[in-house]
Amino acid sequence: MKRKETQALIESVMGELAQKKGFLGIEDEEKRRFMCGSAKEILKTTDKIIKSYIRVSTDGGIMRIPAYRVQHNNISGFYKGGIRYSEFVNEAEVENLAILMTLKNALHRLPFGGAKGGVHVDPRKFSEKELNLISKKYVQRFANDIGPNHDIPAPDLGTSEKVVDWMVGEYKTINPGEPYLGSFTGKSVENGGALGRREATGRGTFLSYSWLIDQWAVKQESVQTKFGKKQWETLQFLKEQARNGVSIRVAVQGFGNVGSVAAYEAAHYANYKHTVVAVSDRFTTLYHPEGLDIPKLIEYTKDGRDLPRNNEELTLADIDAEIHSATDVLTIDTDVLILAAIEDQIHQENMDQVQAKVLVEGANAPISLEADDYFENKGVIVIPDILANAGGVIVSYLEWRQSRVTELFTEAGIIEDMSKQMIETLDNVYSAYFSSVDRTMRNVCFMLALERLTNLLYRHGKLY
Repeated sequence: MKRKETQALIESVMGELAQKKGFLGIEDEEKRRFMCGSAKEILKTTDKIIKSYIRVSTDGGIMRIPAYRVQHNNISGFYKGGIRYSEFVNEAEVENLAILMTLKNALHRLPFGGAKGGVHVDPRKFSEKELNLISKKYVQRFANDIGPNHDIPAPDLGTSEKVVDWMVGEYKTINPGEPYLGSFTGKSVENGGALGRREATGRGTFLSYSWLIDQWAVKQESVQTKFGKKQWETLQFLKEQARNGVSIRVAVQGFGNVGSVAAYEAAHYANYKHTVVAVSDRFTTLYHPEGLDIPKLIEYTKDGRDLPRNNEELTLADIDAEIHSATDVLTIDTDVLILAAIEDQIHQENMDQVQAKVLVEGANAPISLEADDYFENKGVIVIPDILANAGGVIVSYLEWRQSRVTELFTEAGIIEDMSKQMIETLDNVYSAYFSSVDRTMRNVCFMLALERLTNLLYRHGKLY
């Protein structure tokens, strides 16, 4: 889902809110339309887009690398969002991700607004020393626009706790004597980070699916609730399959922090048997109908190594699998497809080839709006990004809160708090979605997020 699609959906949902009687406590229809129109314009646009060039000396000479920090909206709290290093980074992409962060934080009732950062660089092509310099230069360029009480970055695609630790060190150097632990989240535990932060997004991504098929659906059955959506039939089919001892097949696109953890959670889920039949990275898809050995694959790739690409590497990894092209994971015969790579993966050109009955967006914006509508009509369940991949930002909030009290929270406590926060949101969204007639789950998520944001804008007097 690209920036124009995100903005179009915001406009559509705000139009619905303007017609909702009593919304904002306003009975006068003309006044309510005026207020919602103001909120629409605020939320479709961005507070601040900062672009700079990072000047880096490499073995090949001086490079000037485009870098961005986009601050979309902070009505919910301080700006919050990751920094990604990718050769695909551009201004439109970073702005879209910042908007989605605003909506995600609002949906999960976190005291943060939305921001995002990016550097147009392929980190695999740079030495550690060069990446260290890029990271420090990024902080230098944006030092006036970030901080623990203004805009709090975190790791994202192509970055890690090591990169964030470098950035924290540079922030501390630039701001001597000032509080610095809360300036970034996603730090190493030794540097004030939260236990379990690295695994949080993957855990939350799988939780968004497992809680739906398990606890939420079972709760609805206990009160004999009837839903007219085709997606309810899809859910019932998968549950009956699992209850009859047939394993639910899972495929995972992307085998980084998010995908590998989600795959591990699926393979070890205790309540219903799941078999991870396929995983992929940018080069290859590995497939085995009886299930892949996920722990061995995690061990093989733990130092940044790609998935095995040939029989020799499969032997080295002690993995039994068929090797397919990287894109085959999207159309492979599976029940659940977890998208944990990059955006714009399923669209008009390939949506009719997707066989999965449940799609979970662990990555940001991997499914176009057109594909979303297509799957809705087919009865496929699509769990959207701002709902599914919020585990990371929820634990980032806990890490930021931890820095305020200078006390290390336990990993068990963090997982419990993250799960509790997510489950409350999941319950609200699933109940609203399955009760609706013609809404996609993404539409429901946008509706709940925009209701909260518009209420805050109205109460802060920003809509006049």
